[in-house]
Amino acid sequence: MKREQVLRVGILLWLMVVWILLWGNISFGNIFGGLAVGMIIMVLLPLPRVPVEGRVHLLSILRLLWMIVYYAIQSSIQVAWLAIRPSPPPVTGVLRYQLGIKSDLVLTLCIDVLNLIPGTMVLEIDQNRRIVYVHVLDVGSQKAVSAFYRSVEDLERLFIASFERDSDWQPSPWHQRDYEFDAPRQEDQP
Repeated sequence: MKREQVLRVGILLWLMVVWILLWGNISFGNIFGGLAVGMIIMVLLPLPRVPVEGRVHLLSILRLLWMIVYYAIQSSIQVAWLAIRPSPPPVTGVLRYQLGIKSDLVLTLCIDVLNLIPGTMVLEIDQNRRIVYVHVLDVGSQKAVSAFYRSVEDLERLFIASFERDSDWQPSPWHQRDYEFDAPRQEDQP
Protein backbone atom coordinates (compact mmCIF):
# COMPACT_ATOMS: atom_id res chain seq x y z
CA MET A 1 0.00 0.00 0.00
CA LYS A 2 1.13 3.52 -0.75
CA ARG A 3 1.59 6.12 1.95
CA GLU A 4 -1.59 7.95 0.96
CA GLN A 5 -3.68 4.77 1.15
CA VAL A 6 -2.29 3.97 4.60
CA LEU A 7 -3.22 7.48 5.70
CA ARG A 8 -6.77 7.13 4.37
CA VAL A 9 -7.20 3.78 6.15
CA GLY A 10 -5.86 5.37 9.34
CA ILE A 11 -8.35 8.23 9.08
CA LEU A 12 -11.18 5.77 8.50
CA LEU A 13 -10.16 3.74 11.55
CA TRP A 14 -9.88 6.91 13.63
CA LEU A 15 -13.40 7.97 12.62
CA MET A 16 -14.64 4.50 13.55
CA VAL A 17 -13.00 4.77 17.00
CA VAL A 18 -14.58 8.20 17.54
CA TRP A 19 -17.97 6.75 16.57
CA ILE A 20 -17.54 3.91 19.06
CA LEU A 21 -16.49 6.33 21.79
CA LEU A 22 -19.54 8.48 21.10
CA TRP A 23 -21.84 5.50 21.54
CA GLY A 24 -19.99 4.32 24.64
CA ASN A 25 -19.70 0.59 23.93
CA ILE A 26 -17.97 -1.74 21.51
CA SER A 27 -20.31 -3.86 19.43
CA PHE A 28 -20.40 -5.17 15.88
CA GLY A 29 -23.16 -2.68 15.06
CA ASN A 30 -21.07 0.25 16.34
CA ILE A 31 -17.98 -0.97 14.49
CA PHE A 32 -19.84 -1.31 11.17
CA GLY A 33 -21.78 1.88 11.80
CA GLY A 34 -18.53 3.73 12.52
CA LEU A 35 -16.98 2.40 9.33
CA ALA A 36 -20.07 3.40 7.32
CA VAL A 37 -20.21 6.90 8.83
CA GLY A 38 -16.45 7.26 8.34
CA MET A 39 -16.70 6.34 4.66
CA ILE A 40 -19.60 8.75 4.15
CA ILE A 41 -17.63 11.55 5.82
CA MET A 42 -14.53 10.80 3.75
CA VAL A 43 -16.51 10.78 0.49
CA LEU A 44 -18.82 13.75 1.13
CA LEU A 45 -16.42 15.92 3.16
CA PRO A 46 -12.92 15.14 1.90
CA LEU A 47 -10.01 16.92 3.53
CA PRO A 48 -7.56 18.75 1.30
CA ARG A 49 -4.31 16.98 0.53
CA VAL A 50 -1.56 17.90 2.95
CA PRO A 51 1.98 17.42 1.66
CA VAL A 52 4.02 15.07 3.83
CA GLU A 53 7.59 16.04 3.15
CA GLY A 54 9.61 14.29 5.83
CA ARG A 55 9.61 11.17 7.97
CA VAL A 56 8.30 10.69 11.48
CA HIS A 57 10.94 9.80 14.10
CA LEU A 58 9.28 8.20 17.12
CA LEU A 59 12.07 8.74 19.65
CA SER A 60 12.20 12.44 18.79
CA ILE A 61 8.40 12.64 19.07
CA LEU A 62 8.60 11.16 22.57
CA ARG A 63 11.19 13.80 23.51
CA LEU A 64 8.95 16.45 21.97
CA LEU A 65 5.92 15.25 23.95
CA TRP A 66 7.98 15.24 27.15
CA MET A 67 9.16 18.80 26.45
CA ILE A 68 5.59 19.96 25.75
CA VAL A 69 4.37 18.51 29.05
CA TYR A 70 7.37 20.00 30.89
CA TYR A 71 6.84 23.48 29.45
CA ALA A 72 3.09 23.33 30.10
CA ILE A 73 3.64 22.43 33.76
CA GLN A 74 6.45 24.94 34.21
CA SER A 75 4.56 27.81 32.64
CA SER A 76 1.35 26.93 34.53
CA ILE A 77 3.28 27.25 37.78
CA GLN A 78 4.76 30.56 36.61
CA VAL A 79 1.36 31.93 35.60
CA ALA A 80 -0.12 30.84 38.94
CA TRP A 81 2.74 32.56 40.81
CA LEU A 82 2.32 35.74 38.77
CA ALA A 83 -1.39 35.73 39.66
CA ILE A 84 -0.95 35.38 43.44
CA ARG A 85 2.34 37.15 44.12
CA PRO A 86 2.10 40.35 46.16
CA SER A 87 3.45 42.76 43.56
CA PRO A 88 2.27 44.69 40.51
CA PRO A 89 1.16 42.80 37.40
CA PRO A 90 3.96 41.53 35.15
CA VAL A 91 5.21 43.44 32.15
CA THR A 92 3.78 41.86 29.01
CA GLY A 93 4.99 42.21 25.47
CA VAL A 94 5.14 40.85 21.96
CA LEU A 95 8.30 39.03 20.96
CA ARG A 96 9.34 37.97 17.48
CA TYR A 97 11.00 34.68 16.57
CA GLN A 98 12.04 33.33 13.18
CA LEU A 99 11.46 29.60 12.91
CA GLY A 100 13.56 27.30 10.77
CA ILE A 101 10.64 24.98 10.07
CA LYS A 102 10.08 24.30 6.36
CA SER A 103 6.72 22.51 6.21
CA ASP A 104 3.42 24.32 6.67
CA LEU A 105 2.01 21.30 8.51
CA VAL A 106 4.87 21.23 11.03
CA LEU A 107 4.71 25.02 11.36
CA THR A 108 1.03 24.70 12.26
CA LEU A 109 1.80 22.02 14.86
CA CYS A 110 4.51 24.20 16.40
CA ILE A 111 2.18 27.22 16.55
CA ASP A 112 -0.50 25.06 18.19
CA VAL A 113 1.97 23.97 20.87
CA LEU A 114 3.07 27.56 21.47
CA ASN A 115 -0.58 28.53 21.95
CA LEU A 116 -1.13 25.67 24.39
CA ILE A 117 1.63 26.82 26.71
CA PRO A 118 0.09 29.14 29.34
CA GLY A 119 1.39 32.69 29.23
CA THR A 120 1.97 32.74 25.47
CA MET A 121 -0.27 33.39 22.50
CA VAL A 122 0.75 33.62 18.86
CA LEU A 123 -0.65 36.84 17.43
CA GLU A 124 0.66 36.78 13.89
CA ILE A 125 2.50 34.46 11.54
CA ASP A 126 4.52 35.65 8.57
CA GLN A 127 4.24 32.44 6.62
CA ASN A 128 6.70 33.33 3.85
CA ARG A 129 9.51 34.39 6.19
CA ARG A 130 8.50 31.94 8.97
CA ILE A 131 8.38 34.66 11.61
CA VAL A 132 5.96 34.39 14.52
CA TYR A 133 4.90 37.22 16.80
CA VAL A 134 4.07 35.91 20.24
CA HIS A 135 2.43 37.74 23.14
CA VAL A 136 4.33 36.73 26.29
CA LEU A 137 2.94 37.26 29.77
CA ASP A 138 6.24 38.11 31.48
CA VAL A 139 8.94 40.12 29.70
CA GLY A 140 9.90 42.16 32.75
CA SER A 141 13.49 40.92 32.86
CA GLN A 142 16.15 39.77 30.44
CA LYS A 143 16.07 36.39 32.19
CA ALA A 144 12.34 35.95 31.36
CA VAL A 145 12.86 37.00 27.73
CA SER A 146 15.84 34.64 27.37
CA ALA A 147 13.78 31.80 28.89
CA PHE A 148 11.06 32.38 26.30
CA TYR A 149 13.51 32.36 23.39
CA ARG A 150 15.22 29.26 24.77
CA SER A 151 11.92 27.39 25.09
CA VAL A 152 10.84 28.28 21.53
CA GLU A 153 14.28 27.28 20.24
CA ASP A 154 14.00 23.92 22.04
CA LEU A 155 10.53 23.30 20.61
CA GLU A 156 11.69 24.23 17.12
CA ARG A 157 14.69 21.91 17.37
CA LEU A 158 12.51 19.02 18.55
CA PHE A 159 9.90 19.59 15.83
CA ILE A 160 12.62 19.55 13.18
CA ALA A 161 14.17 16.42 14.68
CA SER A 162 10.74 14.74 14.80
CA PHE A 163 9.42 15.61 11.35
CA GLU A 164 11.90 17.47 9.09
CA ARG A 165 15.42 16.16 9.31
CA ASP A 166 17.48 17.29 6.34
CA SER A 167 18.38 13.68 5.51
CA ASP A 168 14.68 12.76 5.11
CA TRP A 169 13.35 16.01 3.65
CA GLN A 170 11.71 15.70 0.23
CA PRO A 171 9.83 18.85 -0.72
CA SER A 172 6.42 18.21 -2.18
CA PRO A 173 6.02 19.35 -5.80
CA TRP A 174 3.14 21.59 -4.67
CA HIS A 175 4.97 22.96 -1.58
CA GLN A 176 5.50 26.44 -3.05
CA ARG A 177 2.38 26.59 -5.26
CA ASP A 178 0.43 28.77 -2.84
CA TYR A 179 3.23 31.32 -2.74
CA GLU A 180 3.51 31.59 -6.51
CA PHE A 181 0.21 33.47 -6.64
CA ASP A 182 1.27 35.91 -3.88
CA ALA A 183 4.71 36.71 -5.27
CA PRO A 184 4.95 39.77 -7.51
CA ARG A 185 5.64 38.96 -11.13
CA GLN A 186 8.58 40.47 -13.02
CA GLU A 187 6.35 42.53 -15.32
CA ASP A 188 4.48 43.99 -12.30
CA GLN A 189 7.63 45.55 -10.87
CA PRO A 190 8.82 49.01 -12.04
